[in-house]
Amino acid sequence: MQAGDASFVIRPEGERLVIEAAGSWLVASAAALDRALRRLDETAAAAGAVSFDLGAVDRLDTAGAWLVLRTQHALAARGVAADIEHVPEAFAPLIEQVAKGMHDGEPKPSGAAMPTWETLLQRLGERTVEFGLDAAELCGFFGLVVVTTLRSMRHPSRIRWLAVVSQVQRTGVTALPIIGLLSFLIGVVIAYQGADQLRQFGAEIFTVNLLGIGILRELGVLMTSIVVAGRSGSAFTAEIGAMEVNEEIDAMRTLGLDPIEVLVLPRILGLLIALPLLTVFADVAALSGGALMSLSSLDILPTLFVRQLHDAIGAWTFGVGVLKAFFFAPTIAIVGCQAGVNVARSAESVGRQTTLSVVRSIFLVIVIDAAFSVIFSRLGI
Repeated sequence: MQAGDASFVIRPEGERLVIEAAGSWLVASAAALDRALRRLDETAAAAGAVSFDLGAVDRLDTAGAWLVLRTQHALAARGVAADIEHVPEAFAPLIEQVAKGMHDGEPKPSGAAMPTWETLLQRLGERTVEFGLDAAELCGFFGLVVVTTLRSMRHPSRIRWLAVVSQVQRTGVTALPIIGLLSFLIGVVIAYQGADQLRQFGAEIFTVNLLGIGILRELGVLMTSIVVAGRSGSAFTAEIGAMEVNEEIDAMRTLGLDPIEVLVLPRILGLLIALPLLTVFADVAALSGGALMSLSSLDILPTLFVRQLHDAIGAWTFGVGVLKAFFFAPTIAIVGCQAGVNVARSAESVGRQTTLSVVRSIFLVIVIDAAFSVIFSRLGI
């Protein structure tokens, strides 16, 4: 049978029929091929097995791949064993992708039916398994980073300090404007909302206590880490992912370079230096916004504000926030770099992994912050 530049011939081979496809199986010939293949469904049903031979196909698009797979499903529904053989390497990904989008030989419906409880339970199990596998993979990557870090500490000359300084500049210095603005506004909001509530009890002065403890212990480092996770963590994923797509990481391995040592370690060290400094800057900016709001709304002079703040905060209040930053920084960097290494060689994968890295980073930052709150509460700090 021939339809334009596309054709196929049927050749018996013992009890098996071989369908030899040739030419260009494109959408232009799809209608004629569809009619011929539907007639073939009836005649091939008497055969013991059918094989599609795609070795002579020059060009193939989604329509052509769907026709082949649709015919295979139709024959299988009639009890005929059907397979596809000699698929050119260039067409294998297309056939695999079209197969994923089919259900019983037809395109999957766009409108999904209401899931049953069995479906919901299945999805829950699948997501649980995926979560466990992702957690195990992240732990494995963390172990690899620890081993590489210890090896580099034994040979400090292997650390690329110029790259570390560059990362400090990119993740720290360039983030100062957005961190400063957001922290200043957060300080204004907390002071304003706190004053509204405390004014009912004539205790407006304790707005300073609320602001100082809330900012220095929690909000300063937490908001800074969330902004850095969305800004720098996503950049780590996109940069390393683009290198993975362009096979630059494979080239580095061929040259005998360790990608963890060259790409990941400088980013971790750079963020480990930058995030605590950004936290201190955010604390100062937020307290400045709170002080300005207290002066304008509560008539609390700067000298009174500083004296009340000194009386409100303890010895650990400032140190707790900065200490958290030393744990949040490697978490954000490791998650971002691990997502970049996991990128498949497609632009879609880069976008998906970038989104996942931001979500995972923020989630882990909040989990670690909650764990610190419990620990410090138990220790009375």
